[in-house]
Amino acid sequence: MKIGVVVHGPEIVDSGYAQKFLDFLEDYGTVGARLGGTMGRTAVIDAHLEDKIDISQKLFPSQSVDKFKDENCDVIFLINYGKSSVTGHAFGYKVYHNCQDQPPLIQMERPGESDGSVVAWREDKMKLAEDIAHKMDLQLVLPEDIHNNLFSEDPCQEISNTICREIAGVSPGENIFVNGIVIGKSTSSEVAIVAENGIITQLIGGEIKEHGVEKLGPITLRKAVVKTGLLRKSRVKPRILKSGKSNDHFTISYLNHAAEDIYRLKNADMVVTVGDDTTLVAADILYRFNVPIIGITDGDLDKVVEEGFKAEGSLIVELENGWDDQVGDKIFLELFNREETIEIENIENFKSKLLQIISNITSQYQVKYS
Repeated sequence: MKIGVVVHGPEIVDSGYAQKFLDFLEDYGTVGARLGGTMGRTAVIDAHLEDKIDISQKLFPSQSVDKFKDENCDVIFLINYGKSSVTGHAFGYKVYHNCQDQPPLIQMERPGESDGSVVAWREDKMKLAEDIAHKMDLQLVLPEDIHNNLFSEDPCQEISNTICREIAGVSPGENIFVNGIVIGKSTSSEVAIVAENGIITQLIGGEIKEHGVEKLGPITLRKAVVKTGLLRKSRVKPRILKSGKSNDHFTISYLNHAAEDIYRLKNADMVVTVGDDTTLVAADILYRFNVPIIGITDGDLDKVVEEGFKAEGSLIVELENGWDDQVGDKIFLELFNREETIEIENIENFKSKLLQIISNITSQYQVKYS
């Protein structure tokens, strides 16, 4: 039997269950695994599993499932460790219904927890799902039960150009991410996002973050990737990979959106990041590749990972609230000539020029070195 495994999120890797399940499945056939998501890549690297789980592409979970289906896998497993069974099952439901056709998908959710479960999203895989649930001491949950409990009514109701999307399994005080950008924080357990003409206008049951909404721009809310809580909860010992970088010249890249593929910058010598959340996420990922960052921030920081890391040689410029994008645009224009990546001969000279640009705009900033 040809088996595909889509590994989603860092928790399933950090918990050790991704490794255990991949080993377990080898008794059933030939196993291939690939990742879905960004922070999961970091977890795979930290766990030394990049030779076992393909992290070479940035794919949505449904895209990874479709890719395995195109490769004629007999069964595809989606393994996830959601913060609750509600969020996990809602995630699996969304993935399955975002896939092309009806893939032979089985979900393993929250193994090791008392509510850990297996879901056969396609009926002809029920027998295999039952067998795996029994052997791994997990509950067997039926897709129709998930639908009836969570999706019996369409969570997106369209009135003219207004869309409302309910978010399942939210706790008060959690960040709400849309396509990788924090757009607000929950104040209750019943949260819904409202968008008009593609722009988020309201966060029911939460406080909206206008700067995040502005940075996000227009979206298709029904298809947007929505997450809540922390992107990575585990406290881990990060693994730093060796690099063979040249000292003859230096590559500097510019990043102003955390939802972009940060891993493509792993061979840069330094990355200028704009925005608090972008800086935190990028610094944490690039730490694994020993890439320092210059973070342009304004103190509007949301806690998006449990513990963040920065490579030696990084510096954080903290401006007054609301200035980070304006300063970032000026740096992008004057230092990068609106090119995403440039080559320079001297990093210290580059830092000096960058700080001079900031000084020309405002004297109200602090520089923190690491």
